[in-house]
Amino acid sequence: MAFRQRLAKPLLYTTGAAALGGSVLYYTYRPRNIPGQNPAVVGPPGYGAEGSFRPPRFPKVKSRYEQIADLKRSGGSKGAVTGLFKSSEESAPQNEADVYDLLVIGAGATGAGIALDAATRGLKVAVVERDDFASGTSSKSTKLVHGGVRYLEKAVWELDYNQYALVKEALRERKYFLDTAPHLSSWLPIMLPLDKWWKAPYYWAGTKAYDFLAGSEGIESSYFLTRSKALDAFPMLKRDNLVGALVYYDGAHNDSRMNVSLAMTAALYGATVVNHMEVTGLEKDSNGRLCGARVKDLVQEKNGRKAEEFIIRAKGIINATGPFTDSIRKMDDQNVKEIVAPSSGVHIVLPGYYSPQKMGLIDPKTSDGRVIFFLPWQGNTIAGTTDAPTKISYNPVAGEEEIDWILSEISHYLSPDINVRRGDVLAAWAGIRPLVKDPNAKNTESLVRNHLINVSPSGLLTCAGGKWTTYRQMAEEAVDEAIKVFSLTPKPVVNPPDVSGTELINDGARLDGSCQTHQVKLVGAHGFSKTLFINLIQHFGVETDVAKHLTESYGDRAWTVAALSVPTEKRFPVRGEKISPLYPFIDGEVRYAVRHEYAQTAVDVLARRTRLAFLNAQAALEALPKVIDIMAVELNWDNKRKDVEWKDTVAFLESMGLPKSKLSATRKQVEKGQLNFKDSIEYKMYSRHDQPNDELESDRLGSPMLKEGCAAEK
Repeated sequence: MAFRQRLAKPLLYTTGAAALGGSVLYYTYRPRNIPGQNPAVVGPPGYGAEGSFRPPRFPKVKSRYEQIADLKRSGGSKGAVTGLFKSSEESAPQNEADVYDLLVIGAGATGAGIALDAATRGLKVAVVERDDFASGTSSKSTKLVHGGVRYLEKAVWELDYNQYALVKEALRERKYFLDTAPHLSSWLPIMLPLDKWWKAPYYWAGTKAYDFLAGSEGIESSYFLTRSKALDAFPMLKRDNLVGALVYYDGAHNDSRMNVSLAMTAALYGATVVNHMEVTGLEKDSNGRLCGARVKDLVQEKNGRKAEEFIIRAKGIINATGPFTDSIRKMDDQNVKEIVAPSSGVHIVLPGYYSPQKMGLIDPKTSDGRVIFFLPWQGNTIAGTTDAPTKISYNPVAGEEEIDWILSEISHYLSPDINVRRGDVLAAWAGIRPLVKDPNAKNTESLVRNHLINVSPSGLLTCAGGKWTTYRQMAEEAVDEAIKVFSLTPKPVVNPPDVSGTELINDGARLDGSCQTHQVKLVGAHGFSKTLFINLIQHFGVETDVAKHLTESYGDRAWTVAALSVPTEKRFPVRGEKISPLYPFIDGEVRYAVRHEYAQTAVDVLARRTRLAFLNAQAALEALPKVIDIMAVELNWDNKRKDVEWKDTVAFLESMGLPKSKLSATRKQVEKGQLNFKDSIEYKMYSRHDQPNDELESDRLGSPMLKEGCAAEK
């Protein structure tokens, strides 16, 4: 009996340890459905019985001029909407049905998200944007969809529940990103190099806590790499003091294309969506309550016409203008206290050889204690960001001090045989983060990246702060508050659009009046799969890199983009004329942007529809003549408007890092390749000498085989 009791204890401990170890192993390596990795909801288009191709029939959004007519009708405006193509008839006198439930000011991530949320709850909603979708902060992010590992670290060490809640919320929203827009977002492994052995258990515990917190919303589990494996995965790493690395997973996305897709999806669900429409003032009723806004169409001014103001009527107004939040609040009340503390974040773009194609890197402790990311993006490498108080401006320019700081920091963890050069910076931009002010904060780093919803006495609902990852949650809370404050009545969506273009999916089945944006797939998502690019190549004969780019930027709408591309009259590729020889952007994207995504300026195309301006400022300048010419045909521009586009775009490219020596470039110089770049940094970076280097030539001739060859020639 005593013997059996002595045997039972070790057996019990062994069994318990085995069960625990097995559970950990199962949890780590269990089969799982990774968000965004599901097969396409609908298959690719096929061929009919007679061999004819049957492309999807995607629904179209209203034209911009039809949208403006709807805006005017809400205010009872009788003035005709005069466009470049036609004039609409005089709007009918105002009636209650034409008044909007909500008018959203600002069409960045938050504003477009609010419009989609409201439209899918059956509300009548309009959203206006002074510039373009994602023209501000929403296009200048780090391109990550993440919970925030550093916020989790702060939450633990500072016992800050708010930081913890922010991370938990962001991890949940990360999953929704990958589910609703799988073509625009993906998971990305991020390496954390270790230079001390004692850091391994510390960061291992942190990444595992991050995995655990994600729970069912998780992507893949983090793991440890030995020194040799870390160098194999990231060959550019500095070998000195490297003891290993930890790899964890987060999401990455194409921010401005995500923003445009939100706006276009909202438009399909019935929202009135208009860009380049400036709010000049707010309207109040006799009781001092807000009831509308005065706006004017800035496109008319670009066309050399006077932009007349008109009024949009709405039961409630939402301010979602990011860094410009306080300027709208002051339209409501001049004496209001500011709630936004703007912070500048600078990013630079380097050639793709600076990082692996499928792995990023994080430095959690830079020289001044900040965090810096180093990530593959669109074939290049993005590095950033800085974090410093700033003043608000429309197109801030990245300062040389910030650029030099980023270059200095990344050189610390790259191999010393990689020369980190200022001339390798292809683009650089500064984004303004609309941080919510914390009265107890001593510096911008201590500001919580959370959002705030505030309603003024006159009824202006402001949604400020937050970050890209949590845009959907912010929109949901803002619409919830608007329904309560403005006494609105959500209702099921009747006659929903056939977003998939196949009539196979009823997207409106779940739209019962409650918030369903966590499962509303965006434009392009239904027919997207990882192999869709193959179907595109086989049907249209586009290049492989172009096909991959189109499917990862437009999803199933890549079929339309490819169809809008001109035939090349070559053996291969059959379709698609590149607007820049360095990148896979093609002519069909420009036409698609104008016809289906409300692009009105060359900057709209180069910066937000394609990402060329963000990837390479000089390549964008070189592509500008071709973009202007295509848009001129689509929008019937005259020579004056084409000149305006040239000047405005070159001025904008300064904010993308275009060298000052190129800001005076004329179209004729660019088209004829007459730009003088011999005084630029880039010119001195490479061997461009007419004559071979004497030393190299002597070495070459010093070869015994070459000496014999020269003698034989003589």
